[in-house]
Amino acid sequence: MDHIETKPLSNKLLFIMAIAIAATAANLYYNQPLIPSIGKSLGLSDGVLGFIPSASQIGYAMAIFFISPLGDVMNRKLLIRNLSITLVIALLAVYLAPNFAVLIVATFVVGLGANITQQLIPLGASLSSLENKGKVMGTLMTGLTTGILLSRTLSGFIAEHFGWRAVFLSAAIIAAIIGVVLQTALPSNQPTAQLKYTKLLGSMFTLVKTKPVLRQAAFVGALWFAAFNAMWATIAIHVMDVPFSFSVQQVGLLGFVGAAGIFGAKIAGKWVDKIGSRKVMIVSLSLVLLSFVVLALGQNNIIVLCMGIILLDLGVFGSQIPNQVRVFAIDVNARSRTNAVYMLFYYIGASVGSALGVSVISKFGWTGLTVFGGALAATALIFHLTRKLK
Repeated sequence: MDHIETKPLSNKLLFIMAIAIAATAANLYYNQPLIPSIGKSLGLSDGVLGFIPSASQIGYAMAIFFISPLGDVMNRKLLIRNLSITLVIALLAVYLAPNFAVLIVATFVVGLGANITQQLIPLGASLSSLENKGKVMGTLMTGLTTGILLSRTLSGFIAEHFGWRAVFLSAAIIAAIIGVVLQTALPSNQPTAQLKYTKLLGSMFTLVKTKPVLRQAAFVGALWFAAFNAMWATIAIHVMDVPFSFSVQQVGLLGFVGAAGIFGAKIAGKWVDKIGSRKVMIVSLSLVLLSFVVLALGQNNIIVLCMGIILLDLGVFGSQIPNQVRVFAIDVNARSRTNAVYMLFYYIGASVGSALGVSVISKFGWTGLTVFGGALAATALIFHLTRKLK
């Protein structure tokens, strides 16, 4: 347990952390509306396009397993500084990437550097009191939601006017600024845990084996985030084709539609403290399932399609808050590790969902994609309903 856990979390620091989470998480999603443009620029076939968004998510998942647990045993401020440097260098490498191989490797490293978010979220949980934990997590996850959703709008706008490479140059500059701000604002901590690195990693397997709440949260989270990323990784492909024929900037504007997820995160954070995690998740997962029905109906209708996107983002981020509150309550002395296990499954789900989503839409069209996403959402809801854990 860090000695800083008894200190209150000021509104100013909470705001800075939420902004940093938003800016950092955005790096994982800038490439989604740019996939057709990147493919055309580098002369890539449709068969490999799915690996672009998948690479950053795989890197993020690997960082969650190998880097996130370090937050329990070392100074988080130092760790975040090193991750900031890594992220800036990786983004510059994407900006300069001359071919697919360099692009994929650099994108993977972007995922590693973006682990900053998974250091800040457990830190926020440690600094919050039991009474306001839902509110604090809601604020931090609102930052995460904002970064994920508005990243597409920002990247679409920049790419339309300056090309897709300019997106990553801009991201590198933002990452450098955020890194400096965090080094100035974050408290320094000296964790009391003294586990060796190998035992630290091994302890995560013990947590999975002994904590049924963690297993349930991880599995359900992986399912709904796979569905979410399957849709967002393919929406550009769908709407840049007939009958919509959208430009890359227009695709990015769909991020504003998805910004409804911001309200889902905020509302869920308040209701978790009032009625409990389980009930909030049932409602939210039902919205995810309903969203794919609406998305299927809106195949050729942009208004209905947008309604489906709103429902999806409300449901996904409404589910995330109660699920993560449960995870952080499992073991107060292992918050980084329990969060690492949970988010590892979460982003493995994202990676698989992105890659399979692109494959599914190329073979079975938008209808096949919505069936795929709906099946994942239905499985998550059924699994949650049949488990009686709080």
